[in-house]
Amino acid sequence: MRLLLTWLINALALFALPYLMSSVHVSNFSAAIVAALVLGLVNTLIRPLLVLLTLPVTVLSLGLFILVINALLFWGVTQLVDGIAVAGFFSAFIASILYSIISWALSTLLLKK
Repeated sequence: MRLLLTWLINALALFALPYLMSSVHVSNFSAAIVAALVLGLVNTLIRPLLVLLTLPVTVLSLGLFILVINALLFWGVTQLVDGIAVAGFFSAFIASILYSIISWALSTLLLKK
């Protein structure tokens, strides 16, 4: 049940992004649900491999390169899922940070132990 609630919270965070950024477009809530699912799978399966492969750059940048990895994955997911669009890499960079903050805040408020 907690997994489904987290998935819906992430979809809500994606659905809220166009209200904060004009360069992000989400056509409907079903597109946000699909994108949240794909983003969760990508973050679970691909992100650890990318972090491991880019470990030297990440260490040299004091961990800030992970933000670039998050932005690339976010941008890639928006290219794969119909109904969600991001204007460019910089927009994906800012959107991935806002997405993380919104989903963290909603999870903190709605998912109590």
